[in-house]
Amino acid sequence: MAHDVTQAADSGDAALRAILGGVRLIALVGWSPKPDRPSHGVAAYLARRGYRVIPVNPGQAGQQALGETVRASLADVAEKDGPIDMVDIFRRSDEAGAVVDEAIALGAKGVWMQLGVIDQAAAARARAAGLWVVMNRCPAIEIPRLGL
Repeated sequence: MAHDVTQAADSGDAALRAILGGVRLIALVGWSPKPDRPSHGVAAYLARRGYRVIPVNPGQAGQQALGETVRASLADVAEKDGPIDMVDIFRRSDEAGAVVDEAIALGAKGVWMQLGVIDQAAAARARAAGLWVVMNRCPAIEIPRLGL
């Protein structure tokens, strides 16, 4: 599986450091309230690391998690909290494109597709719109690996 890191100072680890160092507000699409789900663990990890993580899950909208109100959509995050630095996508690859398109429309700075989530066409659309793209990686793995 290919890794994709774009729209940063250079490629590879330096780009990941720049991205993760510049992110403050993360909208985590596909968040699960179940503690055994990867999306739950990654969201909690990122929140413990000091990022503001807003869970996005239409079936859980209005509930409280990570000190935030779970939102039904990215549009709800942007409307209430302003620009989104990173959209972290925990959806199947065939569903990622719609999330990327919404991130583009809302002016997010970048999209991060989790391990196993690959959509080259969506990544190309995001890059063309000026967003950075990370694909098939997990920030909860990259942060400790990079010593951040």
